[in-house]
Amino acid sequence: MKKFNAIEGDYLQTKDDNLIFDVKGVKHPNNKIICFIRFFPHPFGDREINCIKYKKVYDLQDRYTFLKENYPKYIFFSKQHDMELQGVDLKDIKKIYTPRNYYQKLLKKSKPHIKANYALKLCNLIIQNSNLSEDMIGITGSQMVGLNKNNSDIDLVIYGTKNSIDFQKSITDILNQPNNCRRYHTEELKSHYNFRAGGSDISINDFVKYEKQKLHQGKYYNLDFYIRYIKSPEDWNEDYYDYEYKDLGIIKIMAKITNANDSIFTPCKYKIDVIRILECLHKIDQNDIKEIISYRGRFCEHARKRDFVMVEGKLEKIIIKKQGFYYRIILGNNKKDKMLII
Repeated sequence: MKKFNAIEGDYLQTKDDNLIFDVKGVKHPNNKIICFIRFFPHPFGDREINCIKYKKVYDLQDRYTFLKENYPKYIFFSKQHDMELQGVDLKDIKKIYTPRNYYQKLLKKSKPHIKANYALKLCNLIIQNSNLSEDMIGITGSQMVGLNKNNSDIDLVIYGTKNSIDFQKSITDILNQPNNCRRYHTEELKSHYNFRAGGSDISINDFVKYEKQKLHQGKYYNLDFYIRYIKSPEDWNEDYYDYEYKDLGIIKIMAKITNANDSIFTPCKYKIDVIRILECLHKIDQNDIKEIISYRGRFCEHARKRDFVMVEGKLEKIIIKKQGFYYRIILGNNKKDKMLII
């Protein structure tokens, strides 16, 4: 069996069904890649590649519903994560798409298509105004698999822990220069509210306030862009089987952010001191709740060190092989998950 390696930002295509999934995380079981359905063939699809029309599915719950009704073999129960996940067996993978390879391919083209040209220009702008080199950046999203539309976002990936942290210090200057790259305006953020935060009980004013401070997203010319940061392999520091996660249901807490250094990465992470547990199904010591984590981009750069937050999400007990346990709160699996600055 061919060995496939894939990490966050990569996409994969299945052999028999021509389904396209986006990869989640950097650690996977021995026999499969954890990934979530993104595009599927459909005779009335609004995108097309190689004479196959595709539709896109984005909402997390819709992704699960689609696979359960049509391709249940791509859903499995993960003992490590104590939940149903989506994934593709290695034997069923036809192709892996990687952002770095796609970017390098575009660099060699004499006349890339218009959308790719904008993505290349943005990469070039970033490289010219930072210490990043061409091998530290990639272009992901729908255009990487040839299924972008005229209004599709520009999705970039920056690789490496230090590279990402250093670039974060440069990006404010880039956004403030007259170079067609800028932050979102208030009205633009309001237009994103239903898509990003609909059903979450977060007010539109709070949503705009949180999103305004984020530097990994904005407009380049008239196109939305989003930057995903991935840590260096030496900082992944665990094997898939080193940890077990036990689902303990919904929890609501008040806490203080003690460290937000990993808030830019996917997954993003916040170290916390819990002030008070507001709701919980279990009796636990609040001092054992150590962090908040999310694989969803809407929680990146959401809070800063010394912020006080009200958090509602899923409580997990993390069991570390031969080392003990702690608790964390994971955000993004439920529409009502939230982190409010108080």
